[in-house]
Amino acid sequence: MDRQCLECGSKIVGRIDKKFCSDGCRNAYNNKINKDNKNLIRNTNNRLRKNYRVLEMLNPNGKTKVSRSKLIENGFDFNFFTSIYTTKAGTVYYFVYNQGYLPIDGDYYALVTREK
Repeated sequence: MDRQCLECGSKIVGRIDKKFCSDGCRNAYNNKINKDNKNLIRNTNNRLRKNYRVLEMLNPNGKTKVSRSKLIENGFDFNFFTSIYTTKAGTVYYFVYNQGYLPIDGDYYALVTREK
């Protein structure tokens, strides 16, 4: 029985468990399968990525204090974060992956980096 490439349909020559005729077809097939089909997912991931870059840029040393206006000026969107951490004292940190922020003193935020 002739085996066919999952991407282009051409005949496959070689190993019995081979699924693609070339690296190009394998890459094209996997790119199609793994792409974000929905605009919502793509836009959310882009927003999270942007927020992460802003926090990382404004917090190079792992702990600092910035104003809300400085975050907004750099394109930060407070509606997008990946997790919330509440301390035993009740303090609520918002995290974008390992970059976090804590609302303090009215219009200021403490930026922190979570260690592993």
